[in-house]
Amino acid sequence: MGTNSFLKVLPEMVTFLRVAELGSFSAAADLLGMTPSAASRQVKRLEKEIGVQLLQRTTRQLRLTEPGVEAFARCRELVLAAQGTMDVAQQFSKKPSGLVRISAPKAFARRVLHPHILDFLQRHPEVDVQLIVDDRDIDPIREGVDLVVRLTTKPPEGLVARQLMPVAHILCASPNYLAEGNAVEHPRDLLARSCLSLGEHERDNHWRFKKGDEDEAEVVVRGRYVSNHSEVRLEAALAGLGVACVPAFMAQEALEDGRVVRVLAGWEFQGNYRGHAYILYPPSRFTVPKCRVLIDHLLDVLAAQGDGRKKLSASSAGSARPRARS
Repeated sequence: MGTNSFLKVLPEMVTFLRVAELGSFSAAADLLGMTPSAASRQVKRLEKEIGVQLLQRTTRQLRLTEPGVEAFARCRELVLAAQGTMDVAQQFSKKPSGLVRISAPKAFARRVLHPHILDFLQRHPEVDVQLIVDDRDIDPIREGVDLVVRLTTKPPEGLVARQLMPVAHILCASPNYLAEGNAVEHPRDLLARSCLSLGEHERDNHWRFKKGDEDEAEVVVRGRYVSNHSEVRLEAALAGLGVACVPAFMAQEALEDGRVVRVLAGWEFQGNYRGHAYILYPPSRFTVPKCRVLIDHLLDVLAAQGDGRKKLSASSAGSARPRARS
């Protein structure tokens, strides 16, 4: 059956489905708002179009033929799919309201999500948000969370993954600290510096770097202060305690106002936490208005913010050299 023929008999398929479900032309006709004779004519047109008998008609009952059983199943799938489409359309037309539960890693939640959620709440007074700050890889279905933000290079299967923004760790230090020694132009120069690392795992002080397609380096750094909280490491760098590895989004403001400067900007720091920030959710969540508007809001504002960070990164490229002392 061609596409045009198929489209012509869609109403007949619905009538056939209702007749088969109810076992009566009269009952189906009442449900569909037509006469029994009109319902009978529609089923006959369908049978003629597809070339097989679908119903055995007797004075006492209607019975599906073998092809009719198969046709009934297919017509039922078609009608259910159409109803699902209508449900989605109705969901999109509803006004967003209710509570959205969103989980995100600590640093990203505080420095990136939180300000934009405040703006979102002003724009959508009928929507409430619960921000769950957790560094674990949350399963949204198992833990009853609508949306999850995860920093990764490979999103998990089974969930919709929308890319929010790139995430990278950088090295930074205060200008005064860098002025106290020789220039840091190569990763090996960090061996003469105090470096502020995570300390979560045994090899967290093994800092790996890549420059272009060929140059790679690994150094085992030492420092007076170790913390698994990126904001703590940034504050230590601001206090002049050494070179800190922190997410680029964490250091954004301090870089812009000159309180810290990039170290080894020409080298890519190969930390565990890099890739992109993704917003993850079960496919059904996007059809819920309250979730959809928050997803769209974050995608819009973080796409623009990510572009700004690329410009900042380009403008701050270069080696960290000590300042001339006065």
